[in-house]
Amino acid sequence: MRPHLPLNALRAFESSARQLNFTRAAQELNVTQAAVSQQVRALEDRLGCTLFKRLPRGLALTDEGRALLPVLSDAFGRIEQVLKQFDGGHFHEVLTVGVVGTFAVGWLMPRLRRFGEAHPFVELRLLTHNNLVDLAAEGLDFAIRFGDGVWPGTHATRLLDAPLTALCTPAIARRLAAPADLGRETLLRSYRSDEWPDWFVAAGLAPSPATGPVFDSSRLMVEAAMQGAGIALAPPRMFARELQAGQLVRPFATEVHTGAYWLTGLKSRPPTPAMQLFRDWICGEANAASGDDSGAG
Repeated sequence: MRPHLPLNALRAFESSARQLNFTRAAQELNVTQAAVSQQVRALEDRLGCTLFKRLPRGLALTDEGRALLPVLSDAFGRIEQVLKQFDGGHFHEVLTVGVVGTFAVGWLMPRLRRFGEAHPFVELRLLTHNNLVDLAAEGLDFAIRFGDGVWPGTHATRLLDAPLTALCTPAIARRLAAPADLGRETLLRSYRSDEWPDWFVAAGLAPSPATGPVFDSSRLMVEAAMQGAGIALAPPRMFARELQAGQLVRPFATEVHTGAYWLTGLKSRPPTPAMQLFRDWICGEANAASGDDSGAG
């Protein structure tokens, strides 16, 4: 059993140590200056050491006081943050998810309303990234990224396959009778240099040189394609709305599989209730979408 903690005395000390003044601590705690001084004295008696040097014009921390202050400040701060999460009789848990931008706009955003309706007490915070992410350093609970599912120190749950195909405007598509015609066009590229060569091999052709601009985001690359800047190689299921609206077309059926979208988290991080809710929800949405061929080809 945890021994009795003198919480009032610890709070009196923490406030006094931050302000180095018993009077201001009393005002903060809404008690008298004598009560604060008495609580601090009682704590010193219990610990068997002096926490403050009483000076003519205020207080100074002893070595023992300096050792105790950061521990208490952290503890009280964490308690305060948790208590703030109770609103209207419910616990609100913050969930921070990093999402590769293409997946965020093309697939996740249209479904977010359903998550909010199902779990109104989870405060979801979304941060976009371009597939380069550090879960621990960025304070992320999860990261959704594209690749082969192998990232050191993380567990990965496969969400969606995302084969790549050529995407362009209808005007450019009218110039293309066969995949070999792409050799006369500007081929927009991602930072993965093997994508276009792999696509040409899948189409039964020797790779044509791809010399168009390089983008760090498929979303940005496809936006350039919609502006007529060239032909993008991207996952069509992430651009279903643009395809349905006629802003983009698929000139050829050829696809190349270079990876999938994965939900990743640190192996060292135990899941919180909000993390488990989000994992279950997004995996359910992905399973439901797996049979939908709209825009997937």
